[in-house]
Amino acid sequence: MTTIKLRENMSATPEQFIAALTDFGPGRAELFGNSADRYLQVHDRGKTQADVTEGSNGVWERLHYDWSNPTHVVLTTTDSNAWGRNSGHTYNLTVNQNGTTTVDYIAVREGKNLRGRLLEVIVGSIGKSVLVKAFHNTVKAIEARAQSHKGAM
Repeated sequence: MTTIKLRENMSATPEQFIAALTDFGPGRAELFGNSADRYLQVHDRGKTQADVTEGSNGVWERLHYDWSNPTHVVLTTTDSNAWGRNSGHTYNLTVNQNGTTTVDYIAVREGKNLRGRLLEVIVGSIGKSVLVKAFHNTVKAIEARAQSHKGAM
């Protein structure tokens, strides 16, 4: 099992981050590069939870989203063509005194088959730099979205 921990500071609020994270509409890949529209399927959505399949490049996973705690969002893998049930994502959001938000992101990857185990090794080694860049791009895209929504008010 591979665990990757990343941290970014952003100008968006936790509420704006969660709003972007839980926007399962078209164009999601503009915020989350590993979530292509053709894989996206919302099975169920409630006020603070969702059951969603998403992925890209031949790898998909079905995730249970839980944002009932507005500073601790958990995405649990319930099915995948590569990742085992110990896989998932956690976002911890901390508001700083200067008004920024720190996002601590934890990705856990457990390969459930040969393909998944190979991806797990890649993610844990050379793939970490790709995840760092993707996470940074996500944070910047969410900040830009928050600013554009702010300007529209």
